[in-house]
Amino acid sequence: MINTTEQDSHYTHLEQLPVAELLQHINEEDRTVPEAVAKAMPQIEKLVQAVTEKMKTGGRLFYIGAGTSGRLGVVDASECPPTFGVPFDWVVGIIAGGDGAIRKAVEFAEDDDQQAWKDLQEFDITANDVVVGIAASGRTPYVIGGLRKANEEGLTTGCIVCNAGSPVAAEARYPVEVVTGPEFVTGSTRMKAGTAQKLVLNMLTTAVMIQLGRVKGNKMVDMQLTNHKLVDRANRMVMQEIGVDEQTAAQLLNEHGSVRKAVDAYKK
Repeated sequence: MINTTEQDSHYTHLEQLPVAELLQHINEEDRTVPEAVAKAMPQIEKLVQAVTEKMKTGGRLFYIGAGTSGRLGVVDASECPPTFGVPFDWVVGIIAGGDGAIRKAVEFAEDDDQQAWKDLQEFDITANDVVVGIAASGRTPYVIGGLRKANEEGLTTGCIVCNAGSPVAAEARYPVEVVTGPEFVTGSTRMKAGTAQKLVLNMLTTAVMIQLGRVKGNKMVDMQLTNHKLVDRANRMVMQEIGVDEQTAAQLLNEHGSVRKAVDAYKK
């Protein structure tokens, strides 16, 4: 049986279509993705709860994936420290073929079912940690092997896949299956499947970080102040929270380094 992500597109003769029609059809397909994610919400909730529980006891979250899926994991992991002010090793993205594969595909890297566990070993992984495999097809050997070994070693495992009943989901204790169907360009899972994975990753780490107290109200009070835009945002947050003028807010931020610390210091 062919995976739904590999089935023929609902459209054909794409090279003959005018640009406006191409864009319209891509957009029509993209609009089905949030609906597919919504159907997987109970699974996503269970994964969020499992990750939160482990991270509250000092565990970390690891993503393993290949190609587009691996890149999405790396992106989500890399955005957690600046967004939530957490250490860089709380959420780690690992891609088959190493960091060089982020920019350039590494041939057959995803076909080694032993390599993911070797890559994880470099981080002194323990039973406190969580490993989430990301694989649109749900059949990537790199991911299957990594999850299988993680299970054997007593780690909590999850996955994000875009086909039902996949080998990857069978290995994951907390599977998330977002069935996105055939792609606009047949088999191009960087499109709908990739969008679905990004949406789930957004939900996963955002919900976990909120549960860990890294958001107050609706504000990123621990964000890193790494550019003028973020400094301006932080100034507004401090001004709004404690009712001081811009100069005072800037001074507090300069002294304490984050919105949370600036506000706490002022209130003391």
